[in-house]
Amino acid sequence: MLSISHKAKQLLVLLIKLLILGGAFYFIYDQLVHNDKLNWVLFIEKFNKNKSFLGISFLLLLSVLNRFFEILKWQNLVSYLHKISLFDATKQVLGALTAGLFTPNGIGEYAGKALFYEKSQAKNIVFLNLICNGIQLILSVVFGIFGLLYLGYGKWVLLLLFGILGLLILGFGLKKLKIKGYSITDLILKINEIPKSIHRKNNYLAVCRYLIFSHQYYFLFLAFDVQLPYFTLMATISAVYLLASSLPTFQFLDFAVKGSVALYFFGMLGVNEWIVVFISTLFWFLNIVLPAVIGSYFVLVFKPK
Repeated sequence: MLSISHKAKQLLVLLIKLLILGGAFYFIYDQLVHNDKLNWVLFIEKFNKNKSFLGISFLLLLSVLNRFFEILKWQNLVSYLHKISLFDATKQVLGALTAGLFTPNGIGEYAGKALFYEKSQAKNIVFLNLICNGIQLILSVVFGIFGLLYLGYGKWVLLLLFGILGLLILGFGLKKLKIKGYSITDLILKINEIPKSIHRKNNYLAVCRYLIFSHQYYFLFLAFDVQLPYFTLMATISAVYLLASSLPTFQFLDFAVKGSVALYFFGMLGVNEWIVVFISTLFWFLNIVLPAVIGSYFVLVFKPK
């Protein structure tokens, strides 16, 4: 069997790290510089008109809280296997975010977190990450359905409910169908093995996180002088999240997907197109790009187990 020397392994790991970071930063740069829908002149004019130190600080605080609650969620879920410090949870969440930046539906995030653990624990880590992301998806569906109903899209809700029902019937009919390496039966059994106290805390933290990032979206619209009733704006945001979450995408294209869906809904409310595009881009920058930049440090210093 071909053996690889220790130095060769170190070089290979370094090359992989550089590829991850190079790819991540290239995609970020490309989307910010070469996106023809971004009118930087209008943005600078609006920014100079409405700029506020407190406002900017508040939006940054919401971004920090968004990731902080995600880190708390991960720390709580991993406690099912063994306790980890807040710093270790931060390192794993941000490092995995960077690794998953240009993989479809954040698949690299699953592998990224698993690399922080022994190979024997990899399957359990993938399962816990599935639970971590799954609760946010469920909340997006629940809040999104209420949002669509509030906006008068009852037919869409019926189609969505029929779609969910069809997937459930298909899932239980094909019990051997695997999601991230787990069959439906395996998932149900594994979920029931986790203590209810961990599930309750995970649900609570997920709700807090959803309310934080949805309201950050809301305050960004206020910053751009979008004057719509609170419930109309929040209902539209929840609808956008629901439909955007159901579409396959890459993390680095997250703003493009949400932006496209948002253009439809907010366009129906008379919101200027360039404002919707810029808000989607700013939201992506605050909640994906900045954490990924910090996560790049953890990727560089990462030592595989």
